[in-house]
Amino acid sequence: MSYHRYAALVEYDGSAYSGWQRQPFLSTTIQEQVELALGQIANESIEIVCAGRTDAGVHALGQIIHFDTHARRSDYAWLAGANRYLPPDIRLQQIVAVREDFHARYDAYRRHYRYIVLNSPYASALWRMRAYWHCYPLDAALMQAGGQQLLGEHDFSAFRAAECQSASPNRFLHRLDVRQCGNYLLIDIVGNAFLHHMVRNIVGSLLMVGDGRRSKQWLADVLAGKDRRQAGPTAPAYGLYFYRVDYPAEDRIPQPAPLLFPC
Repeated sequence: MSYHRYAALVEYDGSAYSGWQRQPFLSTTIQEQVELALGQIANESIEIVCAGRTDAGVHALGQIIHFDTHARRSDYAWLAGANRYLPPDIRLQQIVAVREDFHARYDAYRRHYRYIVLNSPYASALWRMRAYWHCYPLDAALMQAGGQQLLGEHDFSAFRAAECQSASPNRFLHRLDVRQCGNYLLIDIVGNAFLHHMVRNIVGSLLMVGDGRRSKQWLADVLAGKDRRQAGPTAPAYGLYFYRVDYPAEDRIPQPAPLLFPC
């Protein structure tokens, strides 16, 4: 019997989970929850492949997955059925049939992340697990200027977690934007791919520039030094959102709605 391949857009609040990747004897991963829900609708075991694995506590609006199944279901049946079995902090938002060799990870050519910082003297009750609270004043323009030194292809060893298993430390940053939106700073980082903790380590270093502990030139020096110990601390997971993944237009892969903040 032939199989069918689907791609789906997954949104989740990562607060309660041990990250994306399925782990032995642990059901508190997002992958495990999505596979179980889809399996209920397909009436068979489902294995999914994602565009990018996220750490414990990280959120997503635009995670893309693909899976194979012998089952034939309408788009509505997949979405409504799977969401019925998923916990309320994980949702499939869109689904499309794709070519049989489409690959959620290897066909992606750009990944977009957003980090949200609440820059206020007082913490927020509602945003306590949605944005990182930084009480000292931040200079968004200085952070923006410093961040431009990281654009292009570089060895990002200075922003790489010690446990990172990637064969190469080289990555290409397409865009790094820092902008103020009321009491919030939105840090958008776009690259071809990312090392383990790379985005959060860059954010932790940008915050040191923004509050005056380091100069903007320091970021270039850290990058050139390739020493993780010289960079800033790892920013907390709960401020990070896996926002969007770019694929060739002909694949018609679903895209998320804009992420809050109209400014």
